[in-house]
Amino acid sequence: MQTIGNPWLWGGFIAVVIAALLIDLVLMRHGGPHKVTFKEAIYWSLGWVALALAFNAGLWYYLHETAGAAVANEVGLQFLTGYLIEKALAVDNIFVFLLIMGYFAVPETQRQRVLIIGILGAIVLRTIMIFAGSVLVTQFHWLLYVFGAFLLYTGWKMWFAASEEPSLDNNPALKFMRKHLRITHEYNGNRLVAEKDGVRWFTPMFVVLILIAVTDVIFAVDSIPAIFAITTDPFIVLTSNVFAVLGLRAMFFLLAGMADRFHLLPYGLAVILAFIGTKMLLIDIFKIPVPVSLGVVAAILVATVILSLKIPPKGGHKA
Repeated sequence: MQTIGNPWLWGGFIAVVIAALLIDLVLMRHGGPHKVTFKEAIYWSLGWVALALAFNAGLWYYLHETAGAAVANEVGLQFLTGYLIEKALAVDNIFVFLLIMGYFAVPETQRQRVLIIGILGAIVLRTIMIFAGSVLVTQFHWLLYVFGAFLLYTGWKMWFAASEEPSLDNNPALKFMRKHLRITHEYNGNRLVAEKDGVRWFTPMFVVLILIAVTDVIFAVDSIPAIFAITTDPFIVLTSNVFAVLGLRAMFFLLAGMADRFHLLPYGLAVILAFIGTKMLLIDIFKIPVPVSLGVVAAILVATVILSLKIPPKGGHKA
């Protein structure tokens, strides 16, 4: 398993992530449970993007001094492309989070706490899956073809599902919990369990957290293979993934109420997944350069956003 990661780079990355999470948690606790404003969400979103770009710049400088300009430029583009792909796919993740929060009418003051728990879970989950995936891809090269075919299928499925109205009524995890657990209809602050007449009941907050965790698993399965088309280096795969995930909370509040304005974005994400899947399937025949991949992904996202703003949704769209 080849990687540019060494103890210094891994240590620096872990230190940056821990510091960022602590700052985020401290500021959230300092402000107390409150509804995040659109202005606050913009500042946080810009801050998370700036942190990712600063990390990439620091990584580029370190590699430029230790491994040369060619390696530094290649790794810098790999990180940026992976980050952009994961950030784009995270938007679809956010749409599902919005659906879950709206379906269970999660109080505005409690949404921050739910999201930060979901982010921490996503980081742990993706770390495990990325290292496992890197080991498997190193040992079994043919898995890249499996990932490529899977991404093509996912893109095809996402394209045709984009026009459908989403619903949680038939969600298997939700149906299982409703069948096997006693669930209250009232929130009890941020508590997950409440007692009524000596009987233990699970609150809607518990259900929401479980559904968020299941969503994390589903999107990790979709998004992690996508970045393996750019690089199989676990350091680049993990760092770009984690920095994209760190901005999920701010992105949620930024997109809340604006999902309808980006109604064509799922189609763009479907095309991106299909492009990446094709890139994987052609990896031993023709390697699409990373700068080309970056340009294609960026162009698809820009075109999709512009078209979403120019073309009104037909008969409404999912939030």
